Amino acid sequence: MAQRIWLSLAIAGAVTLGASAQAAQSRTPAAAPEIQLLGEVHDSAAGHAARAELLRAKLEAGWRPAIAMEQFDTEQQPALDAAMRECRDADCVVARVITGKSGWTWDYYKPVITLALEYHLPLYAANLSRGAASKVVKEGFAAALSPELIARYHLDTLPEDVLKAQETEVRDSHCGVLPEQFVTPMAKAQIARDVVMADTLRQHADHGIVLITGNGHTRGDIAVAYWLRQQGLQPHAVGFIEPDAAPERFDEVHRIPKTVRPDPCAQFQPPKSGN
Repeated sequence: MAQRIWLSLAIAGAVTLGASAQAAQSRTPAAAPEIQLLGEVHDSAAGHAARAELLRAKLEAGWRPAIAMEQFDTEQQPALDAAMRECRDADCVVARVITGKSGWTWDYYKPVITLALEYHLPLYAANLSRGAASKVVKEGFAAALSPELIARYHLDTLPEDVLKAQETEVRDSHCGVLPEQFVTPMAKAQIARDVVMADTLRQHADHGIVLITGNGHTRGDIAVAYWLRQQGLQPHAVGFIEPDAAPERFDEVHRIPKTVRPDPCAQFQPPKSGN
């Protein structure tokens, strides 16, 4: 009898422990999705090649993220979906989606599209269009962003440090000659682009996602990473930067050679008069 009582208690205890273990397991939070922000210097062939090599290595190791790209505007998603279904190579995808003039050097981005095709990865258009960004410059966030997006990211109460830092970026990128009345509106357009890209990642991050974008959007302090953290996500900002760039803005840095290019500020200087 004593043995039966002990056995009954043991079984009851095992059931209780099993239930407790299941309850504890149900309370264990799921691992956060891996979100990689992979930057670029737009005109650096070496940087693009290094990033594609890094992404391929991660895929060969077993990662299967979605890919989001700044180079496609969100309104191009239906055409991009159709192209990814029907095309066999990156040339076809670009030709199907980019039907007008484009400022991107697409040969730099075809290796990424090729990886998406090869590994059957979802490919998302992540960027706010140039036309929509222009509306933000002229009329503010509400002219181009939905009320839901503005509310989710609290764009009606922008943190002053974020806005000021973006204003500094706008001034610097225009070599200090942009009229001051345009600085804040253009900074807000940059913020709008960051938010749209961040929200694209948020919506599709369940199984991991990687963003292909410029270093300015990749930096971890004020750009896409900042807005993702406001949503409780944990992005990893990877900069592919030239020797004179600031490394502290990124979680991870890959140094790339300096690209020889004309002085970017020359376009903002008045022409020299002849003698």
